[in-house]
Amino acid sequence: MAKYSLGIDFGTESGRALLVDVSTGEEVATSVYKYKNGVLDEYLPDGETKLGHDWALQDPEDYIRVLQNTIPEVLKSANVKPEDVIGVGIDFTACTMLPIDKNGTPLCMLDEFRKEPNAWVKLWKHHSAQPQANKINEIGRQRNEDWVPRYGGKYSSEWFFSKALQTLEEAPNVYEYADRFIEAADWIVLQLTGEEKRNACTAGYKAMWDKRLGFPSREFFKALHPRMENIVEEKMSTKIYPAGTKAGEITAEMAKLTGLRQGTAVAVGNVDAHVAVPAATVVDARKMVMIMGTSICHMFMENEKVYVEGMCGVVEDGILEGFYGYEAGQSAVGDIYAWFVNTCVPPEYFDEAKRKGIDIHALLAEKAQSLKPGESGLLALDWWNGNRSVLVDADLTGLLMGCTLNTKPEEIYRALIEATAFGTNKIIKSFEDKGLRIDELYGCGGLPKNKLLMQIFSDVTGKEILVAESGQASALGSAMFGAVAAGSKVGGYDNINDAAKNMARVKDESFKPNKDNHAIYKKLYAEYEILHDYFGKGANDVMKRLKAIKSSV
Repeated sequence: MAKYSLGIDFGTESGRALLVDVSTGEEVATSVYKYKNGVLDEYLPDGETKLGHDWALQDPEDYIRVLQNTIPEVLKSANVKPEDVIGVGIDFTACTMLPIDKNGTPLCMLDEFRKEPNAWVKLWKHHSAQPQANKINEIGRQRNEDWVPRYGGKYSSEWFFSKALQTLEEAPNVYEYADRFIEAADWIVLQLTGEEKRNACTAGYKAMWDKRLGFPSREFFKALHPRMENIVEEKMSTKIYPAGTKAGEITAEMAKLTGLRQGTAVAVGNVDAHVAVPAATVVDARKMVMIMGTSICHMFMENEKVYVEGMCGVVEDGILEGFYGYEAGQSAVGDIYAWFVNTCVPPEYFDEAKRKGIDIHALLAEKAQSLKPGESGLLALDWWNGNRSVLVDADLTGLLMGCTLNTKPEEIYRALIEATAFGTNKIIKSFEDKGLRIDELYGCGGLPKNKLLMQIFSDVTGKEILVAESGQASALGSAMFGAVAAGSKVGGYDNINDAAKNMARVKDESFKPNKDNHAIYKKLYAEYEILHDYFGKGANDVMKRLKAIKSSV
């Protein structure tokens, strides 16, 4: 009798459940639930409470709706009995965090806090905590805190303590009332099992935790704000659990909600990008996995710890046990293409796409395919949502230069793809400049289906790119960790390497660099680097000045 594992992937706009055959990795059923309230970046769900610039919140009830809708759907469509599902794994965008009370109820679900923005879930791309991140970095450098180099020299506004400090400074009543500040991944595991089990991945990459050193000292947190001195002991937890650990079992209440069997094993939570690494077959060093979607996360493992400018973190056992896991990333990639399509493409292009029976991205890629590198005279910076690596600055904005009255939409579309490829190349070179060798690139997520994009990334980096067979690598990775949490005695696995051997694959097709294109892109990349440093390293802070004027008007 076949056994199955369930991976639940909570993304930016929706949540997905994937049911996988544990022995073969066959993806037997999937279901997606689009969040009812989506990303809250202008108003709270009441339609009245206006949010400030760079806010990005979510409704935790949407996460419960994912469980309620997708899990019964995959069981039904695959005709799989609940008792044949041996494990569940959870992954989430991160850092996505929220305040909860002692019963585990999100504060935004309480009447007294419904209109308080800081009581809601702060999504990963919530950037309004930049002043708090600046303060954290300033104090960290003054005190020579050991976490500073582990985060490439800068702690991000996207991460845990920036968001917690923002809550304390802007809504101290929320901070005081909160029993816990918790990652959404850990909160979902708490809902499923009744057990609070904080995962090592988010703790390490987003909350300054180190396997050997723990969290920063009380003195550091007190220097940030006197009320934060005991935040770890009062509002968090000192018990941290590695990936693949069994967090607990499905409760009777959640069995009723989801249709799963009470007692089914649940793995500790994880980050969407990190679980995708073994799902792309990567279980050893010197291979970079790019999780390519609305943004890109660049995941890389090595046997040694090296400090790299602008990386999102280096964490021992952070991706897989036995390696130092490195993370870097770009804050917007697919989101940039979507912005362009939704905002700048004329109606006749949509009409042409409709006549051809293809979507607008496919049409633009088809037209851009005929262009040679450099032919349009365009160059862009990929900072439409700030820069995550290597500048770690959410106040930077996008740039497109070289336009004329003859510039066509497909030329801009290609230039934006090239800009995101240049951003990835900048990240790769930052690692290689520190002596960390990257032998292979792997792509997964939604963007690799765009062959033009993948070829441009290969041409720019000069590296071959292999592609994960699964189009749902994060959900598959979570399912793999769910199988590990269940263990071999019930049909799962005792470690993630064994799971990867049986459940993960790459496609036969790969993307190899065109030497002629690479030669031209080297010239364009040199110009990109000049603009990157000019606007990103203080020579001209016009982007920030414009943003300040925008905020003041």
